[in-house]
Amino acid sequence: MATLVELARVLPWPDWLALVVLFGGWAAYARFAKQRSTVRPSLLDATNRERRRWMSEATVRENRMLDGIVVQNLSSPPAFFASTTILIVGALLAALFAGDKASEFVREVPFAARTSVLVFDLKLVVLAAIFVFAFFRFTWSVRQYSFGVILVATLPPRAAFEHDTAAREAFADRAGRLVGLAAESLNDGIRAYYFSFAAAAWFVSPWMCLAATAGVVWVLYRREFESDVLKVLTEPRG
Repeated sequence: MATLVELARVLPWPDWLALVVLFGGWAAYARFAKQRSTVRPSLLDATNRERRRWMSEATVRENRMLDGIVVQNLSSPPAFFASTTILIVGALLAALFAGDKASEFVREVPFAARTSVLVFDLKLVVLAAIFVFAFFRFTWSVRQYSFGVILVATLPPRAAFEHDTAAREAFADRAGRLVGLAAESLNDGIRAYYFSFAAAAWFVSPWMCLAATAGVVWVLYRREFESDVLKVLTEPRG
């Protein structure tokens, strides 16, 4: 409790502003992107439609081995990110326990803000918290993809769907939704990586953190709603 009171006293208002804008901007953009996707398709929505179509096609194939392999392979990126994130968190914790040495090293960086050890440790904790959140989202994505493999493995023979269109559509909806949720978890983790750059800019100055947060939001919006990939995915099929 005493540490929190001391932190509130020694942390300048620009740093509090940077902290509020960083997490407020992150939460606000996540909410905006979800609401915006109901009006205009996002990159995630466009790929989710393709995932649903993929699962629908899987019901009419005799051999679903390829579908199971593809779902399993989709878990490789989140698994890689999860492993990398563990290393990053470990490095940040090592810097946190290094105390004065890490703070002195940052002070030697040109243009870096000169702060107390307490404020420096707070910045490390914030950055580590972002990567811990990313780690949980990446590992949850891996687990959801493994659930998707199980769902594909339980597909009944193609003949079971020939005269039961409702069952086929129900499976395609369920499997497509499950794989889409795994992709959404991966997307959340990658989004955390983007905002970690804004948090890292806080070590330079709170104003740099504010500018970096705005830049990250702009980049995310462009990639999720204005990218060339999205245009290709939403083009009418010939």
